[in-house]
Amino acid sequence: MAQTKHRIFNDYRDLFWSLIPLVLAAVVLAGVASQCTVATNGPTQGQIPFFDADAALTSDAKTLSFPIRKPALPQGWVSNSGSRDTIAAAGGGAVSTVGYITPQGTYMRYSQTDATEEALSRQELGSRYPNGTREVAGQTWVVYSEPTEETGWIADLGGVRILITGAGNEAAFTTLATAITAAAPLSR
Repeated sequence: MAQTKHRIFNDYRDLFWSLIPLVLAAVVLAGVASQCTVATNGPTQGQIPFFDADAALTSDAKTLSFPIRKPALPQGWVSNSGSRDTIAAAGGGAVSTVGYITPQGTYMRYSQTDATEEALSRQELGSRYPNGTREVAGQTWVVYSEPTEETGWIADLGGVRILITGAGNEAAFTTLATAITAAAPLSR
């Protein structure tokens, strides 16, 4: 008759040796079912969602009471999102926003509104305060920044305030600001 150890004499080595066959069986089954892969080149960018910025901005130009601009951006800027919102606070108004993925893969967006700069900055930028200006294509942009937050640039283009935010570098902000400043308002 085979002798078995009493439970009191079992230790962690026994547990370890009894789990090895179970782990090996799980790995083999997962491999056979193609549920395990080994990535050697890191994460890859997925497909950028399509957003028809032309149609959205044309619609906004016809329905909103302030001038709407559609910037002519360089090749590689892809519109991927958009929205329409309202700032309900004092000095607020309607907001039209379009987002882009830059050729470097960063996200940038710009919002157009008839709200005051103060109402726009409080709604969209929270606790960030102006701490400088940038002169781009003859237009002064007020820069709102904070070390741990995205930077925001706001300009008053006569009847409309423009806000640019995003994860892009200074060149991306300058490219978008230049294109917006050069764009004529769309026809109503």
